[in-house]
Amino acid sequence: MTTSIDAVELARALIRCPSVTPEDAGALDVLEGALRPLGFHCRRLPFSDAVDRVDNLYARLGDAAPVFCFAGHTDVVPVGDEAAWSVAPFAAEIADGFLYGRGAVDMKGALAAFGAAVAAFLEGRGEEELPGSIALLVTGDEEGRSVNGTAKALEQLTREGERFAACLVGEPTNPKALGEMIKIGRRGSLNGRLAVGGVQGHTAYPDLADNPIPKLLTLLDALLGAPLDRGSEHFPPSHLEITTLDVGNPATNVIPGRAEAAFNVRFGDGFTAASLEKLLRERLDAGGVAYTLEIAVTGEAFLTEPGPLTDLVAAAVTQVTGKAPALGTTGGTSDARFLKDVAPVVEFGLAGSTMHKTDERVALADLEALTEIYRTVLDAFFDASNQ
Repeated sequence: MTTSIDAVELARALIRCPSVTPEDAGALDVLEGALRPLGFHCRRLPFSDAVDRVDNLYARLGDAAPVFCFAGHTDVVPVGDEAAWSVAPFAAEIADGFLYGRGAVDMKGALAAFGAAVAAFLEGRGEEELPGSIALLVTGDEEGRSVNGTAKALEQLTREGERFAACLVGEPTNPKALGEMIKIGRRGSLNGRLAVGGVQGHTAYPDLADNPIPKLLTLLDALLGAPLDRGSEHFPPSHLEITTLDVGNPATNVIPGRAEAAFNVRFGDGFTAASLEKLLRERLDAGGVAYTLEIAVTGEAFLTEPGPLTDLVAAAVTQVTGKAPALGTTGGTSDARFLKDVAPVVEFGLAGSTMHKTDERVALADLEALTEIYRTVLDAFFDASNQ
């Protein structure tokens, strides 16, 4: 007899776990407790380094191929000023048709919806044998460093011979309303730290000093002087944003000896991180100022070309919501950047207008609709694989 799952109650149980990255706070126990009665084999994949330890969950139902994998995370961002919330952020209170709490949208609501969808899918099939397998890969490290989570879990699972036919990530992909957008890719993210040296001195004797600030401004102007690209069919134009300027100078009569700036570039599929770095250094070199530049890349741009998987998910969204979802690549990075190396991957979840905000909340109706969308996706995927 199949166990049913109430998406709202499962979401509430998950929200009540204050799993601020990288703490688990019992969230994976809650999810595992919902999946085991459905027949899932669950195991933990813990990874650690000198900074932190992260617990991850891999759950699989079935032994055959193809494997449909749902991926997500139980960790959440900090609540900020708790006094600014109208409800306790981890109380999972319901008011006026909404479920409130940190993680309601990003993304414990989607995890609960998928669990409920699997239960409904299995109940609908009755005694019919599942023509494949369903897997969940859930990390506690997506909102943080993303070092000891999905990336390492995939490395281990791949070594063990696990293979996925398709992956669906439950990130909140819709700007305002459920059904607006499916993410079929993500922009890459490159961080730069630019530094210029000078000679510290008294502002009254500039001839005895060398002010690095004008030089830094010259270099920043070189970086920002022209568009990086014009975008592509599925990606908006790449853009560079300066995030900080630092000279470490509290005095008004001292010329600093060093000036630094940090910037972030979100780039589309016209670049790799290496080709983008090359362009940035060419622009800086043209500025004629000596500099140092440190680069850190948190993800390359990627795209799942529209095809069977995107069509299947879009059809399910339209069937339930009546909307024709756009295929987008906007937003920040997600763990899809790791999953795209092992299988076709798309992202679809709740509306993200309140994620990471005070009074994060999800409409109860959206949780029910998302559950039905995920169930429809499972039906369509396994019906197609059985033909």
